[in-house]
Amino acid sequence: MKTKVENINRNIYDIKNKDNYEFKMEKGLSKKIVEEISKQKGDPDWMREIRLKALETYEKLELPTWGPDLSALKMDNIATYVKPKTNLNSSWEDVPEDIKNTFDKLGIPEAEKKSLAGVGAQYDSEVVYHSMKKELLEQGVIYTDMETAVREYPEIVKEHFMKCVPINDHKFVALHAAVWSGGSFVYVPKGVKLDIPLQSYFRLNSPESGQFEHTLIIVDEGASLHFIEGCSAPKYNKVNLHAGCVELYVKDGAYLRYSTIENWSKNMMNLNTKKAIVGKDAQIDWVTGSFGSRVSMLYPMSILNGDNAKTEYTGITFAGKGQNLDTGFKVIHNGKNTSALVNSKSISKDGGSCTYRALVRVNDRAKGAKCSVSCESLMLDDISRSDTIPVNDIRTDEVTFSHEAKIGKISDKEIFYLMSRGLSEEDAKAMIVRGFAYPISKELPVEYAVEMNNLINLELEGSIG
Repeated sequence: MKTKVENINRNIYDIKNKDNYEFKMEKGLSKKIVEEISKQKGDPDWMREIRLKALETYEKLELPTWGPDLSALKMDNIATYVKPKTNLNSSWEDVPEDIKNTFDKLGIPEAEKKSLAGVGAQYDSEVVYHSMKKELLEQGVIYTDMETAVREYPEIVKEHFMKCVPINDHKFVALHAAVWSGGSFVYVPKGVKLDIPLQSYFRLNSPESGQFEHTLIIVDEGASLHFIEGCSAPKYNKVNLHAGCVELYVKDGAYLRYSTIENWSKNMMNLNTKKAIVGKDAQIDWVTGSFGSRVSMLYPMSILNGDNAKTEYTGITFAGKGQNLDTGFKVIHNGKNTSALVNSKSISKDGGSCTYRALVRVNDRAKGAKCSVSCESLMLDDISRSDTIPVNDIRTDEVTFSHEAKIGKISDKEIFYLMSRGLSEEDAKAMIVRGFAYPISKELPVEYAVEMNNLINLELEGSIG
């Protein structure tokens, strides 16, 4: 299979720094490599044991065969750990110039000054910058990188690490648990409500490497948090791998909004796993924009364990030439009177393929559950593809459930109408696409809504009309 990647004007996202690192793991995956990562990280014995057990599990599990073709991914060609030439910094000025310039151009420090309560920035396998406003520290909020959390809060990490997402969930979760590095740890104490978001940004620079960050967030009883995650990487003509893991615990009466804009390059295999366990009277809202990557397999999941637990999912996927983006959402109703609202949109062009793959399970105890699923797909030409593959597993009669799917091409009538009002054909199509995406972008913080619109413009540039 070809590993060449089509040249696309991705503007600032394709900033490429020299592959300048302090340490880069030899390519491949073995017990020796996992033990070396553990040594580099200074893991305690219990974490080293988790890594080695996960490696054994990885070797036993098969690749998924039901989704996109993953044959281009060869672990023998992937370096699982790359340490940049810097340590963790609490001052932006101390970050090395080349790394700092990359994040400056991506707007990270600017966003921090304007609208964020705390920021973490990861470059390749390590978090290189972390800061949090003093008033949050005074309220007992913990926001740090995962390595620091393992050292300083071992009991909390032990209780939650790889418990929401079990190691044997699938092959790439097992891989993640064996070689994870970096990521964010957040603990919001009981009753503490954060008015402004926390943000982590993940940047992969090194070619033929993987990024395996672990995000663990615990929002305690009655607390609330908005967490924003951004991801990007420059384009190479070799395959890169992203297999992160996100574990979210939303305790009784708590609220979490988890917003993501993923803008990987077109050589990236994005095989990420995200799950949330939601308590009584608690709620998690997911807002997701998936752009870039050659292949994505990503299905965030809410497990509604508590009575009256709620979840909302709002997501958009944009697939262009050579892209197969297989995304969706899973929700498990365990508690009584739980509710889920799912609103998914996809756009495909130039032969790109979008698949919405979903699971709704209402267990027999979940009496009074409500679930509404809406997925809409917009194809911009005759050679693109869009599929909807829902699985609805309803095990009680006392449930309100609806599923609506709409797949269509861009409307000639709408284009003609806008052109009659003076717009060019290209501008008319772009306006329709942005209008289609608006329900998603309006749920994002302003800076990220602007970024999403910019990404849509980049994807549309020179490709329609």
